[in-house]
Amino acid sequence: MILERFYPKVWADSAYGLPYENMAKKGIKGLIFDVDNTLAFHDVPADEKAVQLFERFHKLGLETCLLSNNKEPRVKAFAEAVGSHYVYKGGKPGVKGYRRSMELMGTDARHTVAVGDQLFTDIWGANRTGIYSILVTPMNPKEEIQIVMKRFLERPILWAYRRKHPGEPVRGTA
Repeated sequence: MILERFYPKVWADSAYGLPYENMAKKGIKGLIFDVDNTLAFHDVPADEKAVQLFERFHKLGLETCLLSNNKEPRVKAFAEAVGSHYVYKGGKPGVKGYRRSMELMGTDARHTVAVGDQLFTDIWGANRTGIYSILVTPMNPKEEIQIVMKRFLERPILWAYRRKHPGEPVRGTA
């Protein structure tokens, strides 16, 4: 089915509740994250919760990379606060930003997971690159108009996805 190219492997409530310890045990070496509405509200700096999450990753031996279509000042500041690699103006859903992220982390597609809140950029890009994709529910329901338009277009795909995966989004997976 044509819509399946946009389907995540998993749909979860939040990037903050995923079972990262299980991922590490299963051989995942790197995590790629979108920033805005995945880890923080749009244009909001990294908070203590985000810093603690990335400390948890580092204790698990996981590499991280922030992959965003946003400009460098936004992505770099967040990356510095959480101690992560980053790629700005990533060109999602293109594969180049994902490949660059894996290069920075020293991982490959089989050992990498990508987490994001948008089907047409984060999930489709990860899927095109062969990376395990996790969709998270957007943190803030109030978004810029161009994102609102994408969310409208995402609805039929998410409806079809829910029909195949009736238990998702997964809540409280930590």
